[in-house]
Amino acid sequence: MTTISSPQVSAVIARVVQEASAEKPADSLLRTQLKTAKLSREQSREVSKAVFAYYRWFGWLDKVRSITSSVRHALELDLEFREHPGSFTEATLEERALPTWVHGMMEIKPGWARSLQSQPRLWIRSRRGRRAELAAELGECVEAEKLLPGIVASEALCYEGLEDLFRTATFHSGQFELQDLSSQLVGLVCDPKAGQTWWDTCAGEGGKTLHLSELMDNKGLIWASDRAAWRLDLLKKRAGRSKCFNYRAAIWDGGERLPTKTRFDGVLVDAPCSGIGTWQRNPHARWTLTSKDIEELAEVQFRLLEHACSSVKPGGCLIYSVCTLSRLECGGVVDRFGEAHPEFELWPFDLGVGGEPLGELTLAAPTIPANGMFIARWRRSV
Repeated sequence: MTTISSPQVSAVIARVVQEASAEKPADSLLRTQLKTAKLSREQSREVSKAVFAYYRWFGWLDKVRSITSSVRHALELDLEFREHPGSFTEATLEERALPTWVHGMMEIKPGWARSLQSQPRLWIRSRRGRRAELAAELGECVEAEKLLPGIVASEALCYEGLEDLFRTATFHSGQFELQDLSSQLVGLVCDPKAGQTWWDTCAGEGGKTLHLSELMDNKGLIWASDRAAWRLDLLKKRAGRSKCFNYRAAIWDGGERLPTKTRFDGVLVDAPCSGIGTWQRNPHARWTLTSKDIEELAEVQFRLLEHACSSVKPGGCLIYSVCTLSRLECGGVVDRFGEAHPEFELWPFDLGVGGEPLGELTLAAPTIPANGMFIARWRRSV
């Protein structure tokens, strides 16, 4: 459908587009508007689809036209792309679907720009050993291995239905988490064991903390830190629903003063980043990020590794992950850290994707139908 069903729906779409900025991301504004607007579930889906289409096809739009007219044009392009993808050449997609500066900051692999114009998949992580039962219960689920033969992701399911999973009794009873496949793979690279001690340094709302806990059979201890108390409050709520009890939350601003003197079997630095790997899911971010942002974030990422690495035990591991694909934030940070810390050696891992097992891996569409992600793993020798 390329029409907008009602003036009320059109007004909500226009408010989001008018107010969206680098400081006010469209996805956050969208959630706020949908909470207050008196729309049906179908109308809310229509608003979301239109806003994301607008930013997905932003490079094709005439900025002189009204927002409503531009949104209709974006929806038309979205429909044409789904029905006739071949009418969009690779060169055109790379030119118009991406900001110009990105070509100098990363390698644009064939098919990546095309993948950004398609709808993202919805990934969930089941409780251990319950994937088949959960898939039968929810219906319309595809196991990760069927989409990516050979991948190591035994609890990952791609949900292809239309039900709001947050409203299901299965979700509220803690039987699964909504977590992108690439994020699940970070936990598998960590490979924590029951009884170990881990630190999730940039835990945020706790998606990876909960996965680490699940992999540890809720045994041992995880320190979960973040600079924002409100994120750790959300982690507490999520942990209660998921029955995760082996974690301790602490504020850490990323500086030299660490939240604990504990030495860890493993430390995960899932660092704040430019989010280029999420551009399929969050198209508005393509048009607010700058190359200067990337340079500043690469410095933040290196400092986080610098400060956190002293907490790794000899023989322990350090994992660095970012949902981005820029050279500065990926290989650039890894090379710089390796030069500064020869006591850390890259430690190969194998996820069943990405070719020969190495100590670092870039995951990106179209190779993987999920967010782009860079992961590196080191082992401390002394």
